[in-house]
Amino acid sequence: MDEVSRSLTERLRTESGGSPAYERLAATSDPDTLAAVLTEPGQPLWARESAAFRLGLQGDRRAFEALVLLLNHRDPPRCAAAAHALARLGDPRTARAAAALATNELRVAYALHPVRLLVELRAPEAVPALITTLRRRLRPHDPYRKVALACVEGLGTLGDPRARPVLTEALAHPTLAEAAVHALKRLPPQR
Repeated sequence: MDEVSRSLTERLRTESGGSPAYERLAATSDPDTLAAVLTEPGQPLWARESAAFRLGLQGDRRAFEALVLLLNHRDPPRCAAAAHALARLGDPRTARAAAALATNELRVAYALHPVRLLVELRAPEAVPALITTLRRRLRPHDPYRKVALACVEGLGTLGDPRARPVLTEALAHPTLAEAAVHALKRLPPQR
């Protein structure tokens, strides 16, 4: 069991109060039983998250919608677990959904994990979405510096020369300057 799975298991056991329903759900490995949890009315959030996460790790695309909703949740541990499962799901819709969440100004407070997921996926949508998100974060007094920093670091990791202009702009922001220098060094040399 990896660290994300272990953390999720402990968190959901606590949320459920260690109930018999939690123990039954944790004990099942049947994908149809897990998928049913996602569609049955009245299921608690911890049960839906557990089922979606486990289906995602199994590559079962029935988890996609639930995982995308969790990726945009206000609770960072839920977002992190959803991003982890989405990265392993293998659904071609994932990058487009993550890009939409990362660039949604109404939900920018929750964009950190979609940004990180885009970098991990290395999908065609990643660089344009990170450039757009970072450019918006370069406004004076923007409160979302963690999102901006994740974009800077992600653009460095992706190493796409299209990021050069926005990374150069980021040099003027003290909280981003050091990361921007490192990111720019990772881009291919200009011709």
